[in-house]
Amino acid sequence: MNHTSLRHRFGRWSVGVVALTTALVGGPSWALDLSQALEAALEQDPTIRAVRAATLARQERVPQARAQLMPNVSLSASRNNNDLENTAPNFLGEPATTNSRYVSGNATLTVRQPLFRKYQFADYQQAQSQVDDANAVLERELQNLAVRVSGAYFEALQASEQLALVLAQKTAYSTQLDAARKRFNGGAGTRTDIDEAQAALDLNLAQELEARQNITFTRRQLQMMIGRPVDNLSTVDPSKLELTNPSPDSVDTWVERAEAHSPEIQSLRAQLEAARLEVEKARSGHYPTLDAIAQWSRSESENVTSVNTSYKNRSIGLQFNLPLYSGGYVSSTVRQALAEQERATQALEAMRRDIDIRVHKEFRGVTEGVLKVKALEQAVRSTEQVAISNRRSFEAGSRTLMDTLNAEQQRVSAQRDLAQARLFYLISRVRLHALTGGAKEEAISQINGWLTPTP
Repeated sequence: MNHTSLRHRFGRWSVGVVALTTALVGGPSWALDLSQALEAALEQDPTIRAVRAATLARQERVPQARAQLMPNVSLSASRNNNDLENTAPNFLGEPATTNSRYVSGNATLTVRQPLFRKYQFADYQQAQSQVDDANAVLERELQNLAVRVSGAYFEALQASEQLALVLAQKTAYSTQLDAARKRFNGGAGTRTDIDEAQAALDLNLAQELEARQNITFTRRQLQMMIGRPVDNLSTVDPSKLELTNPSPDSVDTWVERAEAHSPEIQSLRAQLEAARLEVEKARSGHYPTLDAIAQWSRSESENVTSVNTSYKNRSIGLQFNLPLYSGGYVSSTVRQALAEQERATQALEAMRRDIDIRVHKEFRGVTEGVLKVKALEQAVRSTEQVAISNRRSFEAGSRTLMDTLNAEQQRVSAQRDLAQARLFYLISRVRLHALTGGAKEEAISQINGWLTPTP
């Protein structure tokens, strides 16, 4: 998978980046949805940028390894000015010195083609496995990004919904405090009612401060991922939310998908294959090498006895090299490579078991999330009715203010639990698809369809 194909694969997600920038930086503000958040993170997240660069760097291993199997052509040339001083006895036996000056030169063109080099053959196959590993790591990080962005988005959304519940509760407590004061002033209530309502309101104010701080933190967290300010978030629309079990509705099928398509498992499989080929590379130290060599050379005045003489030589042949003894180095590297292969084998098995557990967990998160959301929807309806009944009974004098406050607290708690259950159900769906290497675009797009813009 090269850089171009990766950009093409995710290029369709970049259509809304300009619109997103306009929405969040300038002009009228509207809600950020999940697809837009992931879209921006794909462009801005530094982790993804780093992994993409690492993948491109690793992809160069293949052409580098292939180059070792291709013909190697080299040209060498030299030209020298020689000044030779020779002292020797003359015919009278006296020393005589002669000086010779001449120009010598040499040019050699060599073509070498490897015919059998077990090390280079294994290295080329290993390079392909390492590229597969790099591509799987990139896919894993892209899947993790979808989970991270979704988690941050839902945390920010949950913080917003929590603040909305606290503010609604604040309104209810303020109303009840006013009612308690009026009843007390009218002689029908007690001071205790006022104190209880005031205490509930004071506690609510503290909860409001905490909720606002949580909104600031969670939105800042999301902003760091997408590189853009976060104003409003699209919320879950209960009328659009589809509470359905995973399809197919079999955890064993999802486990099989994970073992076949999980980028984490694919990465470790590629690492195991690379480790196996490292063993082959180590063992190649015992194997001979065989190269075909063609050479053309031309020399002039090679030495003092061949001044003004030139030679041309053309040769073609085979070069054989057989290692005999290296002090035990090869055997040591083989043992080292075998140990690394065993490590990769056990790491793959550990990941299979971990993936199995995580798939079961997220599968149950979806299936049990369906039941939990439905149960809490009924609980919300029941607590709302209880809150209404208690307010009316309090007005009629058959319930105390504390009963009304408790009923109100139960209503808000049920609504909070329902909101959390919905978000947990959604993130479980994202995680399940990420674990099995599913198309995150489709999973995110489906969830995005269940959101509604907040003006």
